[in-house]
Amino acid sequence: MKRREFLLGGGAAAGALGLGGFGLAASTQELIIQPASYTLRDQVTAGMVSLSPGAPPPVLYGRQGEVMRLPVRNATSDYTAMHWHGMRIANGMDGVPYLTQMPMGAGELFEYEFTPPDAGTYWYHPHCMTMDQMAHGLTGVMVIAEPEDPGFDSEQVINLRDFRLDERDQFLPPYTKRGAARAGTFGNFQTANWLDGPVYDHSAGGLVRLRVVNTDTTRIYKLHLTGGEARIIAWDGHPVEINIPLPSAEEPLLVGPGQRVDFAVAMPAGEGQTVDLIAKLPGQPARPMAQLRAVGASVARDLQELRPLPVNPVAKPDLARAELREFVFGWTPEGGQPNNGFCGSLGYNFWSINRTPWPGDAAQGVGPLATLEQGKSYVLRLRNESPNLHPIHLHGLAFVPLKSNLRTLPPLMTDTMLLLKDEVAEIALVADNPGDWAFHCHVIEHQKTGLTGFIRVI
Repeated sequence: MKRREFLLGGGAAAGALGLGGFGLAASTQELIIQPASYTLRDQVTAGMVSLSPGAPPPVLYGRQGEVMRLPVRNATSDYTAMHWHGMRIANGMDGVPYLTQMPMGAGELFEYEFTPPDAGTYWYHPHCMTMDQMAHGLTGVMVIAEPEDPGFDSEQVINLRDFRLDERDQFLPPYTKRGAARAGTFGNFQTANWLDGPVYDHSAGGLVRLRVVNTDTTRIYKLHLTGGEARIIAWDGHPVEINIPLPSAEEPLLVGPGQRVDFAVAMPAGEGQTVDLIAKLPGQPARPMAQLRAVGASVARDLQELRPLPVNPVAKPDLARAELREFVFGWTPEGGQPNNGFCGSLGYNFWSINRTPWPGDAAQGVGPLATLEQGKSYVLRLRNESPNLHPIHLHGLAFVPLKSNLRTLPPLMTDTMLLLKDEVAEIALVADNPGDWAFHCHVIEHQKTGLTGFIRVI
């Protein structure tokens, strides 16, 4: 019996296996997915989900090439599983229910253990009851440090999140049918680290590594910085090896759900001066999502003092020998109720890959969208046949954009490609990580209504 068939065998297997029955090291601290409450706006918002009863999910820190042990316990009444977005790790640790593990029931524990091959900025979120748990707060940032310090004085993590609240600051339903069939259902309260326009103090004249992560379920941010000298040094975890123009109010940077950008920022020399992370949101004036405030006497650092970030050990595709695979993303001509087992369904199928909607996380007899041979190079042609944007995320592998029919794509190593309306883009990769890897839109309403599947590397 194949491993996938075994995992799809039903919920009884979960209890029999006692999910994640590994011995925990005495020094290992459990991550507990649990109900939470927090004052997001004016009143306490109940019904949140976090790793703490009264705080946002913490930043998790690791180091490139060193083992991370992350036992996760489910203290909610729903099923769950944890995915480590952007991490090129073993398939069994990827946290995708029914594909790489069974969902974790109430009180169950799964010990995730992996060695990050890449440094950079990543993040974590549930891949079971995904819409509900993410919309209620369960998204956190992961920082994987380089073996050697590049020379920053400090760093700042910004987790961009959008919440859907009513006039009493309680949660509205996380999605609407209309939204799921279009661009997604947007929140009405935008936050950075669960805060409204937070201000963070950093040494005047110092060098700050600003890590910005969009962990939202839907919103695409248009971002730029004001008030200080800066440059982009990493994109979706991987060092930038070319000069990227700094975004501006006229030409902001599009950062879709799941994407990350690292800036090197030289703080202003004057006490109280700020560097502002500005977002332009549809129908609203531009606003600072967060501010870095200069404090103390200037330490007079210069961006030129920073050492270049070492390139991550990602294999470069051989384009001369690469094989082509094609994928079409769009609406689905079929309806039907998806079978998502214990992991939640929105109740509709609106979207599809290759004109076939995902039949559900727990559906039997589902094959891969494509089968790739380990070690070979491939070009994936991604065609968006819809008027909506789709951040397409591939688990377990990294790829490089090649070309588009609409724009020039910088060759930045990534795991999430933001497809524009009517765009046809080509990306290239080496299929060097065996397993069944989820391949889906990171607008979660699109993912949960058909725009998902998996790629098999054998």
